[in-house]
Amino acid sequence: MNDVIEIVFETHSISEDNERGIASGWGESRLSERGKLLARELGERRRDDKIDAVLASDLQRAVETARIAFQNASTPIFFDWRLRECNYGALNGHPAALVHGERRKYLDEPYPNGESWRQAVARVNRFFSDIELLQAHTRILLIGHVATRWACEHYLNGVVLEDLVDAEFVWQEGWEYRLVK
Repeated sequence: MNDVIEIVFETHSISEDNERGIASGWGESRLSERGKLLARELGERRRDDKIDAVLASDLQRAVETARIAFQNASTPIFFDWRLRECNYGALNGHPAALVHGERRKYLDEPYPNGESWRQAVARVNRFFSDIELLQAHTRILLIGHVATRWACEHYLNGVVLEDLVDAEFVWQEGWEYRLVK
């Protein structure tokens, strides 16, 4: 019998940069007022979901999402830099249409002074190697970014990055994955 860790992935709530059409990358952006409301809704939605721990990116928008969502819960929250968004380097904080319009170009080639999508996804995969040490039958919630979700899809579901880079992002109330140990 295989041991399984259940992973629930949620994106960080809407940031001020999101509302302005800015691709933050490794730049910091606070949650917008609407984002704060959505973070509270995330907490309500997941409060009785038997989550053993919340692990979030250490970027401000993910930290704020986790803290607002689980502020009155006993669920432990941990922050990890490996769950960050792709580092767009010189393009952090530039218009999202520009940064995301050229994603395929940066699948293997790093953004100027940044990293490639493949490097970002590999960084998140190193996080997965560490969570394999968790007790079996654990259910964790990840709060992250596009690179975090792509790593889940690529390493846990076998989706090739070339398909992910071309796919349109469609938000939903969480994605569920299983990490078989």
